[in-house]
Amino acid sequence: MTIWNLGSINADMIYDVPHLPGPGETLAADRLARFLGGKGANMSVAAARAGAQVAHVGAIGPDGRWAFDRLTEYGVDTRHIAEVDIPTGHAIIAVDAQGENNIILFSGSNQAISIDQLEQALSSASTGDLLVMQNETNLQVEAAKLGRQLGLKVCYAAAPFQAEAVQAILPFLDFLILNRIEAEQLGQSTGLALSDLAVEHVIVTLGSDGARYYQRGKDPVDFAAHKVKPVDTTGAGDTFTGYVLAGMDRGMPMSQAIVQANRAAALMVTRHGTADVIPDLKEVRDARFD
Repeated sequence: MTIWNLGSINADMIYDVPHLPGPGETLAADRLARFLGGKGANMSVAAARAGAQVAHVGAIGPDGRWAFDRLTEYGVDTRHIAEVDIPTGHAIIAVDAQGENNIILFSGSNQAISIDQLEQALSSASTGDLLVMQNETNLQVEAAKLGRQLGLKVCYAAAPFQAEAVQAILPFLDFLILNRIEAEQLGQSTGLALSDLAVEHVIVTLGSDGARYYQRGKDPVDFAAHKVKPVDTTGAGDTFTGYVLAGMDRGMPMSQAIVQANRAAALMVTRHGTADVIPDLKEVRDARFD
């Protein structure tokens, strides 16, 4: 099976700072590093490192060949990534001493994916393959509709949260993943509890508190996070999602997929960076937590 990811590709410029800057504050950074990032690229790399076959559908600018090469190096099928005449997306990320972050995002070429490109990519998909999207590209609703028509399992990471975008895509979803704040925003915008959504699988990530899983018609189940000392939480949620998708793709019970994804996310927050430092499956299985 294959995971098809309509996903963003960014250059993540990460600055280590003593604290997150406030309004009007000028703050000196202690370190700068550039990583491959974007929620889409992060999820593709995580799923590939978890052992899944992943095909990425996206776009880079003339300055983004390095990102294409890294995705290829990490085992992602990059044949459906287009080069367009718009700069590659990038993010400016400040990370404080406790590992918390804030992010400024420039979408760039991530908003220039064509419908022809999407249709050509998914023409190679097979019934039962997974299709995942986030809110950092265009064409999410079109992809969800097409995925449903093709018999794919349609998955959606509702970040960055946009109420109208989420509500437009909800009717086509088999799987929804969002964090605690996004879950609250979704409830406010729809007036529905998560357990009332017409989606078979819903996961709410809870940071250091773990994750909560809702299967339609059943009581929610909580999964505790591993206790680690975080140095950078950037990309941890994407790592979790990629590992869950890889587990789904391999037919793992959802509980088992979440347990493995929790281990991957716990390792991820102990590392500085994004896609380039996502742990592989052997590291996740061999990890020891207190």
